[in-house]
Formats: sequence, C-alpha cells, structure tokens
Amino acid sequence: MNILKSKWLSKIILSLIAIISFTALLSINTYAADDSLNRVKQRKELIVVTSPDYPPYEFQVNHKGKDKIVGMDMDVVKKIADDLHVKLVIKSMNFDSLLVAIETGKADMAIGGINPTKERRQSVDFSDIYYNGGQSFLINKSDVNKIKSVKDLKNQKIGAQTGTLQYDLAKKKIPGANVKGMDKSTDLVLALKTHKIDALGIEKPSAEAYVKNDKTMAMIPSGYKLSTNEVGAAIAMKKGSTSLVNATNKTIAKIKKQNLTEKYLASAGKYMKVNTVNTSMTHYWSYFVKGIKYTVLISLVSSLFGVVLGVALALMRFSKSKILRGISISYTEFIRGTPLMVQVMFVYFGIGVIVNIPALLSGIIAVSLNSGAYVAEIIRGGINSVAKGQTEAAASLGLSKTDLMRFVILPQAFKNIWPALGNEFISLIKESSIVSIIGVTDLIYQTNIVRADTYRGVMPIFVAMVIYFIVTFALTRLLNYYEGKMKHA
Repeated sequence: MNILKSKWLSKIILSLIAIISFTALLSINTYAADDSLNRVKQRKELIVVTSPDYPPYEFQVNHKGKDKIVGMDMDVVKKIADDLHVKLVIKSMNFDSLLVAIETGKADMAIGGINPTKERRQSVDFSDIYYNGGQSFLINKSDVNKIKSVKDLKNQKIGAQTGTLQYDLAKKKIPGANVKGMDKSTDLVLALKTHKIDALGIEKPSAEAYVKNDKTMAMIPSGYKLSTNEVGAAIAMKKGSTSLVNATNKTIAKIKKQNLTEKYLASAGKYMKVNTVNTSMTHYWSYFVKGIKYTVLISLVSSLFGVVLGVALALMRFSKSKILRGISISYTEFIRGTPLMVQVMFVYFGIGVIVNIPALLSGIIAVSLNSGAYVAEIIRGGINSVAKGQTEAAASLGLSKTDLMRFVILPQAFKNIWPALGNEFISLIKESSIVSIIGVTDLIYQTNIVRADTYRGVMPIFVAMVIYFIVTFALTRLLNYYEGKMKHA
C-alpha cells in the first residue's frame, strides 16, 4: 500500500512540475519581433489595468448614478489612447496583481502611481516618468506635536502598501522602524486612524488628498534623498514592448511639455469633491447592490457546479478502478492543500496565458473547483453513513449497482449530509470574496471602492458585514426549512 501511495505521490509531483514548467515557458516572450504596438492598433483597443483606490491618481466616482474610474492616471492613458487612435479599456484589480497581469498578457499597460524600481524593471518595461509628486507620511492630527519630521519616526510602526517603493524605503531609511505592509491603501489609512500604526508612507498627492478630505489627518515630508530613475510614476508594459514604450513616451513628452499633469490633477480634485459632497452609505447603495449581485451569482453557480463535481469525485472514490480512485484522491488532496486565493490567481493568470478567461468566469471556475473537492468529502462521508443493510436489501430486490446508488444510497446520503452541505454553501458565500483580487466587482471589491471614495474606513465595512449576515441568515433559514421537510418525508 505504501509503494502504491509513493507511486501516486511521484506522479502528482511530476505532473505539478510539468504544469509549472509549461506555464513558465508560455510566459516567456516568444515573439520573433516586437509587435506590441501593432497588436494594440489591430485590436483597436488599449487595455489598461489599474487599482482604483488611490486618489488622486485613480479612484471611482458615483456621479448621477453612474460609476466611473477617474483621476490623473486615467487622463494620462486616455491621452495615450487618443494619440494611438484606439479605444481605451480600463480593467480593475488589486495593486499587487497589476504587474502579473502585464507579464501574463492580460493587459497592454499597468498604471497606478507605479514607481519604476530596479526590481520591477527586471520583470516589465517602463515608460518615462510622467509625474513625480514626491514622498510623504500621513499621520494622525493628534500626533502633530509628537511627530514633526521623519526623525521622529525612528523605532515607530510605519505602514506602507505591500510591494511599493514606500515599503522598501521605510525598511531601508528609517532606523528601527517596524514596517507593516497591507495590500490596500484604504486598509492602511484605517490602521493609522485606529492607531495600529504611527505613520503611513504614501505619495505626496495622495497624502494631500486625504488631508483635504479628512480633518483628523495631517502630513509630514519624507525627507528621503532618492535617485531620479526610480522615483515618480511610470507606466508598466510587458518585457520587449519597445514599440509600445516608444509610442507611450512620445505622448508623455507632450504631457510634460504642455504641463498637462497639473490640469489632470485639477480635474481629479473636482471629481474628489463630487465624492465628498455626500459620503453617506445610502448615497452608495448602488455599489453595495452591485456587489451583492456578483457575490450571490458566483456563490450560486459555484455551488451547483461544486455539487456536480463533488458527486462525480465521490463516486470515483468508490470505484473499483485504481485510476479513477487515484484521480479523485489526488484532486481532492491537492485542492484542499492549496489556498483558494492561489487557485483563483492560477486560473486567471496561469491558465489565462493559454486561454484568455474573463475575471468573472475565472472566479466562478476557481471557486467551483475548490468547492467540488470539499463537497466530495462531505458526500463520501454521507455514503459511508448509509447502513450496509440498505445495500443488502436492495441487492435482494435485484437492483443494479447504478440503481442502488441512484435510488437508495444517494438519497439517504444527501439527507444525512444536508446540514454539512448547507454549511459549505454558507461558507462559499463568504469565501467567494477572494475573487476581488482579480477585479471581480463582488461585495468586498465594492466595499473597498466606497472606502476609498468616501475616506470613511469603518462604516463601509460595517455595511458589508450586515449584508453578509442578512444573506447567510436567510440562506440558513431556507436550508433549515428543507431539512425539516426531509425529516418528515
């Protein structure tokens, strides 16, 4: 038995190595010649990814009932698209996924106040720097007498967005600093306001935006002395995209010559005033409604496919075929042994190298595959819970194995596992929130947008909690109703 397990383990490891190697090879730029600019023109679309939670660079507004991503960066890429005579297409996702999207061909450009550091230049190409606003620190206004300059941050808790220049600078340049990284700038601002951190490293324009819109906050200069080739904001493109980089730099040169960035910042400021006129949660009700629609859609579809896949895997587990049993065991163990977030990113970015799968469909596929593994184990437990006497009685009536499983075993198994299956459905609603990392506009994604737009950290989270509770409570009651009917059936 141990030898058999070892063989299967070896096969699994070899298969994983083959998949990773194949994906890595596909990720390599295999174009004989650079055709990045031609691809954009032939497609007649410039696809740009951004994380719209970083005002005034990019953020979302609710203007006259319509959602729109605006900001200085959006004006920059709009100018680039106009110069190329193509349509601008904006895709949203987490900041730490932007460069991955470029490397895997999900977009032509990534923009979002991205600093062209040496480390990042190893993975992607960058345009010329189009804006350099400088570095600052956000602090609580109540600490202005305690923290007057960067020297006062020695041995303090400093927050910065994970993977950013601000994070690296705080690590290197502030003695004894305890640097805490988070994926979202909105989470960092909340951490600052609740005194989980003493200061937040952030670009000066964003710091100014928060100070203007939140009276409890203040800012101090960073005092950093930095080389000009890695500070400021630049646009990221796939390695080898020389023609697209050159075309982009021509537009950036025009922007600098005409001093358009100041005009773009003024425009962003006007949009920010639209957001802060009314920061009540009722004003943003459409955001939450849109988020819950996507959350429910993903959960329902994934639950259906998860049950179908789970039944198939459970039946394969009871098969006499060693191959089918091996596939079922390997799949279940592998899926349960890896995080859902990694699976979502692999489906969207990894498989996306071969087939360009939209973000929503990628999220549904990943959540369905994940749910199937857990449902398979629940169903297997349910089948094992059916008394052996039922099998013997069915055999005495001359039922075939297929009819035995269909009419005797599975109905009783589902009756036994209904509470566990219901718990899996409820968990799925909450766990599906992970799809927000690839830009699916579920409830968590929309909550973060509202937090960024309104400069309110806690209230949007509270609203999201209430919505999740209402949905899961209603589903629990519905499942309990059907469980009661089963008991009396």
